[in-house]
Amino acid sequence: MNLHKTKSSIAALCIILSTMHTMIAQTTKILTLNQVYEIAIANSKQLKLSQTGIEMAQAATNLARTALLPTLDASLSAFYIGNGMITDRDFTNVKNIEMPHFGNNFGIEASQVIFAGGEIASNIKKAKLEVQVAQLNQYRSELDICFLVTAYYLDLYKLKNQREVFLKNMEQTELLIQQIKSKEKQGMALSSDVTRHELMLQNLKLELIEVDNNNQIINNQLVTTLGLPSETIIIPDSSVLNLNMSAVSEEKLLQLASEYLPELKTASLNKEIVARELQIAKADYYPHIMAVAANNFNGPILIEIPTINNNFNYWYVGVGIKYCLASLYKTRRNIQLANKKLLIAEYTETLTLENTQLAVKTAYIKFKESQEKLTVHEYNSRLASENYRIINNRYLSNLVLITEMLDASNTKLNAELQLVNAKLNVIYNYYKMQREIGMKLKN
Repeated sequence: MNLHKTKSSIAALCIILSTMHTMIAQTTKILTLNQVYEIAIANSKQLKLSQTGIEMAQAATNLARTALLPTLDASLSAFYIGNGMITDRDFTNVKNIEMPHFGNNFGIEASQVIFAGGEIASNIKKAKLEVQVAQLNQYRSELDICFLVTAYYLDLYKLKNQREVFLKNMEQTELLIQQIKSKEKQGMALSSDVTRHELMLQNLKLELIEVDNNNQIINNQLVTTLGLPSETIIIPDSSVLNLNMSAVSEEKLLQLASEYLPELKTASLNKEIVARELQIAKADYYPHIMAVAANNFNGPILIEIPTINNNFNYWYVGVGIKYCLASLYKTRRNIQLANKKLLIAEYTETLTLENTQLAVKTAYIKFKESQEKLTVHEYNSRLASENYRIINNRYLSNLVLITEMLDASNTKLNAELQLVNAKLNVIYNYYKMQREIGMKLKN
């Protein structure tokens, strides 16, 4: 018997130590929403990938600019020359000719494009536009990440408040049970009244377990998104409720969306990029004109018979022209393809604008709706609390049945939970509206 008690004590001690170790290993952080944004932006792998895309686009721009620089080619060679042979036209009378056996060649040539039909300028402009698209992609990724962590953060705050509501109602229920038990001893209440409230208390405990589990799930998702250690526990700060939600009209929101929304700007830039591709395709119709200069240093002089074993140097400067005759039938097809791309880009821009207008209007309506719902839930919560107070007093005075008391408790609990949700839904819909117009999220 003593051995059994000893084993049980050891097991209990192990559980306590394990629980303490878990609590120590966990790191609790109270973070404001702005701090969450900073961590998300600093640790986001998506933003790092977007930054690499910007750097690649800038490198492509620098490469396109090199077409404005002169081209310089140099060659150097040394070779062995075999003896020559001379024959008549009918390949008779063969004579061997002694040749100098060492040959050398050095040449250098420089060229500068003077005219290329606007191809070089269009390529540079296109590359610059692609840098802007890459920057907009990064901005859009930043908005998406911030909005994602906002949703997680508000869910955590909502669950935190729900937990407080359940704990408060559990405390009230336990107090009521004690009061009913006291009345039962006096013969003024039934044991079934106690049972009903104890059942209600157990249901509240089950709801609390679900809230705690959901809190753990959302916390894990937020911690992973922020790139923090998995054992981190994030506690949302109450400052999120102090958000200054300035009133704006639907027309003002649409105007802001046209100024800030990265999706709209990207669609417009993509149309410009395709327009540059069309100019590049048309440039093939024009010849390339360039200035050239060269110097050659060769030896021996093999074009003379007998061969002159001397070095020969000559240079030249001038203007060259180059035209690809295949462009007469190939360029037309390239232009047709570019025109189709431009048409698609224009349709895409129009469709993006329409979708933006719908999204902004929907977000605005939902925001106004959440504000109206909050007003109603605040009123309902006050009524439910007052009703609970009246019913509780009447129940303790044996003026109402236990069923009315249970209904009042449930009504009060539901009203308080709905009020918590309504407050945070207003904030969520405000941030949703900000995302739809492309404004940076901040608290």
